[in-house]
Order: sequence, then structure tokens, then C-alpha cells
Amino acid sequence: MNKEVTTPRRERLLNSLAENEAIIIFAALEGKLEKFKQENNFLYLTGVKAPGGIYMAIKRGNASLEYLFIQRGIPEREVWEGKKMTKDEAIEISGITNVLYLDEFNSNLAMFAPMMSVVYSNFGAPDLERPLSYPMHRLQPLRERFPHIMLRDVTPVISPLRKIKDAWEVEQLQKAIDVTGQGIRDIWDNSYIGINEFEMEAILFYRIQRSGLKHWGFAPIVAAGINAATLHYEKNECETKDGDLVLLDVGADHLNYSADITRCFPINGRFSPRQAAVYNSVLSANKAIIALIRPGVKLSFLQMRSRELLAEEMIKLGLITHPDEVTKYYMHGIGHFLGMDTHDVGGREATLEEGNIITVEPGIYIPEENLGVRIEDDILVTETGYQNLSIAIPKEILEIEAILKERK
Repeated sequence: MNKEVTTPRRERLLNSLAENEAIIIFAALEGKLEKFKQENNFLYLTGVKAPGGIYMAIKRGNASLEYLFIQRGIPEREVWEGKKMTKDEAIEISGITNVLYLDEFNSNLAMFAPMMSVVYSNFGAPDLERPLSYPMHRLQPLRERFPHIMLRDVTPVISPLRKIKDAWEVEQLQKAIDVTGQGIRDIWDNSYIGINEFEMEAILFYRIQRSGLKHWGFAPIVAAGINAATLHYEKNECETKDGDLVLLDVGADHLNYSADITRCFPINGRFSPRQAAVYNSVLSANKAIIALIRPGVKLSFLQMRSRELLAEEMIKLGLITHPDEVTKYYMHGIGHFLGMDTHDVGGREATLEEGNIITVEPGIYIPEENLGVRIEDDILVTETGYQNLSIAIPKEILEIEAILKERK
């Protein structure tokens, strides 16, 4: 990510603001003895991966003012923390020419505050049971000393930009998806009856890191047997047993763009007749919903249609007798926007546009049968329809069984 990518984003964002409205975005803070991952809105607008920075801009006619604040390097700390990003490096990466140090932020904010009417920041979802987020904490003095300023979360103004993926963003997501698919294949190639869920997780993470990626997109779900009937199972600590169907809901992160793929496979190499019947029911719904994707379609319509299709399948499977019972075995949404956040900005009532990327993930969960099946693909909305970015990851029963047959 460089200034050629981020500068047009900032221009579009600032053009969408009213006069004297401002943007203040805080970077992620550096943790102690842990890998750093940048806050997505800050990275999206600046391309800067260094911790602790602040981006500030105010709409002023045709010449909006932009500032980037970075950590000041302290030579005595370099032996512990390494060198900090320099102003020249920050300018080169971001394209923002006004680069100052963090200890200059408050004085500059105070200088511009009298002319600000609204400040949009990355506050995050409010939670009365938790402490203030770091951005809310940092801007609390602004609220107290300049009561005319309205503080708002940045999500509504940045979402229209982040929802539409350009060619560069699609390329990053495709890389994350491809590596995820390779990791799933690694698991299939190296699994066996008795392997632990956390061992399969390790196989995939090894592939992620060997491919030059550093992070999961989200906490991986590796769920065997009954565990697959828990939607957000994350313990990944059980040993597999003969007859288990294993559900993998996983995604690599590439430059903060997250894949989100779900595949299921039988640990013994063969789907039982019942497993195959349930699996093909879910696969049928997966394919049918993907075929409906095009600009102008509402996510809510895809959700409604997925319930209708899965209800029909569940009646055939003998799970329910009336369509209204569908939520007993299918209780989540058909999908979500995908991007820098695994559940990316956009909302579940949105109308699809060219450049959106969404997941399609129908499922049937039958705890009384120790069985859960979900099949999830990542889909790009194109000008006339869709492109399945995860098409190369096998999902047909015959394909999966053929791969498992070749295991060592």
C-alpha cells in the first residue's frame, strides 16, 4: 500500500464532508511483546504501518488541511525498540506532506478546533460496560473544552468508500484466499483419524507464515464432530474420531485484507451417506445463492432466499416438517461484506454494488447427530454478475474424497 493507493481515498473522503467537518483517525497502539497489526481505517487512509500515529484533516473549501502525527524517535530507546519511522518515510508512504510528531498533536488540534463543527473518528461501537476506547479517551478534552463540536464515529462516512474494492484491493484479498486454500489442502493432505484440532490449525498457520503472511484474519474455527454444531467454536482442542466430519472456517490475512473460507471433510476419507446428504443440501444452497449475486440485489433478499432453500432441503432430510422451523438448524445470516475487517463495513440491509466482496455461507447444524456443515465462498460483485474468488478451493464431495484418498 502506497501513496498512489491511499491519496485518492483521502480525497474522496474529504470531498464527501461538509465545510469545517474534520477527520481524526488513531492508529493502533503498540503492544508489549506481541505482533503489531495496524488499525484498518488508519491503514486504509495513510498506508502507514507504524503504531501510535494520528491522521487529522479538516475540510476547508477546495484546499483541505491534512496532518499526520508520528512517534518521535529517541536514540536511547532504539536498542530496545528499534528506529522509529522518519518524517521523510511517512511522507513517501502516505503522500501527506504535513508530518509532525505526536507531542505536537494537542497544540495543533487546539489551534484548529474553533473552526471544526463535526469530528469523525474511529471510536468503535459504544459499550457502557467497558472503558472508553483510546480515540474516545484522546478526544474527551475536545468534547469538554469545545462543546460546539459534535463527535461522531467515522464508519458512516468511510463505509461507502471501503465497501467498493478497487483492483488493488481485490488482488490482496485474492492472495489471502489463495493462501487459505493452500492451507486447507495441506490439512487434507496431512490429516488422519486421531489428529487434534489444534494440530490442523497449526498446519494452516504454517502455510500462512511460509507464504509471507503474518496474521490470521480472525480466530480460526477447526471443529470436528459435535463441535461443528457450535457456530463460533474456537477452542480447537479436541482429538478427531473415526466418523467425524471436520469443519474448517478459516482465513489468512494479507496486508490487513482477510479471507473467510469454510470447507468440511470427513476425517476417515469418506462421507457417510447421511453426511453426504446434508453436505449436498448445503452445497446446493451455496451454489444457488451465488448464482443470484449481481448489482442491485439486496443482502436481505439473499438471506430470505437462503432460508427458503434450506427449509426445502431440511424437509427432504427429515429434519423439519414446516418451513417456519428452518431456524432450528440454520440460525445465522447467509453472508457479510468482506475486506479489511472479516465482517467488513456495509451492513446486512445493503444493496450490492459492483466492487463489493461478500461471503456466501449457508449451513445446517444438527447437534443430535454430531454434525455441522457450512460451505463458504468469497464472492466479488462484478458489473454484470459475480466472480467466485475461492472457486479454486474444492467443495464437491468427489473432489474432496479424491484428495483424501491420496493422503500419506
